[in-house]
Amino acid sequence: MTDGKTTVLLVDDEELIRAGLRAIINAEPDLTVVGEAGDGAEVLPLVTRLHPDVVLMDVRMPAVDGIQASKHIMETVAAPPKILVVTTFENDDYVYDALRAGANGFLLKRTRPEDIVRAIRMVVSGESLLFPSAIRALAAAHGGGRANGLARAGLTEREAEVLRLMATGLSNVEIGERLFVSVQTVKTHVGNVLAKLGARDRTQAVILAYETGFVTPG
Repeated sequence: MTDGKTTVLLVDDEELIRAGLRAIINAEPDLTVVGEAGDGAEVLPLVTRLHPDVVLMDVRMPAVDGIQASKHIMETVAAPPKILVVTTFENDDYVYDALRAGANGFLLKRTRPEDIVRAIRMVVSGESLLFPSAIRALAAAHGGGRANGLARAGLTEREAEVLRLMATGLSNVEIGERLFVSVQTVKTHVGNVLAKLGARDRTQAVILAYETGFVTPG
C-alpha cells in the first residue's frame, strides 16, 4: 500500500482500456494506479519494482499473455500481488487457465465502474469469490473427477460444508450467517481448508473442489 491506499498495476495492450481503468481507480480515495504495462512481458519487472497490491491483467496480449504472466509472478515473487484477470468473454478457456495459474478472480471488460472498484477491494480482502457463476460454468467444462476426490485431504464435516459454501460464492460473513457461527470461526475453517488442500487462496480451493468432483456445478 502507498499512503494507506491499495496500489494497482494495469496490464492491457489497449491504451484506451488502461486509460478508462486508470480514471475509475484514481477517482477512489483508497485506490491508486502505480504503473501500467502494454504486454505480459513487462509485468514481472514492474511487480518486482512497484510491489502493487493488485494487478488487473488482460488475458490476451500479443507477446506474453496473461496466463504466462500470472505464472511468472506466482513462481518468482515471494509475496505475490492479487491478480484480477480482465477479459471480454467470461466463458473463455483462457480465463480458466489464468485462474489455475494463480489469478484470484476475473472481471469482464464491460463491468460497471462501481463493480470494478468493488472487485478490487474484494480481492484484497480475500474473503469472497469473484464471479462464482462464471467459474462454475467453466468448471463444468473442465471438471468431472470422482466425488471423493478430496478424501485424502482429511476435511472435517464442517470444513467440507464451508468449502461447498465457498464454492457458491458466499463471503465469510454470509457463511457465518448460514451456519450460525462467528466470522472468526469461519475464517478458522477457511484457513484449515486452504492448508489441507495446499491451496493459496479460496479461488484455488474452489477450482480444486470442482476438478475433483467434490463440488458439482448446478
